[in-house]
Amino acid sequence: MVKVGVIGYGVIGQRLADGVALQKDMELVGVADVGPTLAVMALKEKGMIYDFYLAAPENRAKIEEYGIPVSGSLEDLVKKVDIVLDATSAGVGAKNKEIYARYGKKAVFQGGEKTSVADVFFHGYANYEKGVGKQFLKLTSCNTTGLIRAVDCLDRVMGIENVIITIIRRVADPGDYHRGLTNALQVAPVPNHQAVDLMLIMPHIKATGVLVHTPVTHGHIISVVAKPRRATTKEEILEAFDQHPRIRVVRLADGFLGNASLFRYARDLGNPRGDMYDIAIWDETITVFEDQVIFAINIPQEAVVIPESIDAIRASMEIQTDGVEAVGLTNKYLKLGR
Repeated sequence: MVKVGVIGYGVIGQRLADGVALQKDMELVGVADVGPTLAVMALKEKGMIYDFYLAAPENRAKIEEYGIPVSGSLEDLVKKVDIVLDATSAGVGAKNKEIYARYGKKAVFQGGEKTSVADVFFHGYANYEKGVGKQFLKLTSCNTTGLIRAVDCLDRVMGIENVIITIIRRVADPGDYHRGLTNALQVAPVPNHQAVDLMLIMPHIKATGVLVHTPVTHGHIISVVAKPRRATTKEEILEAFDQHPRIRVVRLADGFLGNASLFRYARDLGNPRGDMYDIAIWDETITVFEDQVIFAINIPQEAVVIPESIDAIRASMEIQTDGVEAVGLTNKYLKLGR
């Protein structure tokens, strides 16, 4: 049983903890954060389902004021685990790496950290074998994670030569205020980092693209134009997407009109927080235009990276050395591809 700790109990950290807790071959030892955030307060109100470790000792008085039991310090948690999932704010993980290295622990960093923080830039489907046995792995961002799922899915069937992507990016997560109250669209320079990151993970594919920040919170939408290495049909593409456990094909005709429809559907399913681990691709957007494939993806940014993060534990700890077996187990325990 691999012992796992989650450092940073925020938007991603909460979901990482829940995902690890579902794995039958992993033990979640505890979670760590800097103080009585809303997520930590909710953890207490839920009955402290996870042991809490305080990463900022100077905040102990605040934690005690809220009656939140503390199981130890950040270093106490690191000592107890085999591997850490670091879900702290960008830049903090790189500093925490010094602690993980001091105790000889393995760690998985999230997409906000620089790629240089890790031995391997990792994706469960596209390059699992490169992460096997490595000490430090870094995940791709939410958009890149979902994008690579879809591109890798088609690449395995027909080969993909290049992709051109347009990302319509949510400006902040639900509940965030740090981006301000906006009523504008903001365009980023070409190429966006998702295209660059895709090429780092899948160097045999050329990629470029535009990114547009939008004043919404419930998910990103990515438009993909991909050039296959051979002729294909919509039927073949649909079959490939339908068979992928982390891809959900939806239809506008069924009422899935956009990102908000999918968020509402996740809540109607009873998913905690309205989370969805799978990306959605709209049937009606899948088109073969001359020699190119076109489709649109919904990225549920708060939860989409959780399966690949768990894949990273499996690779780094060598629980499975075969990628197909590894992602299959992650999918099974997260109930993906039912």
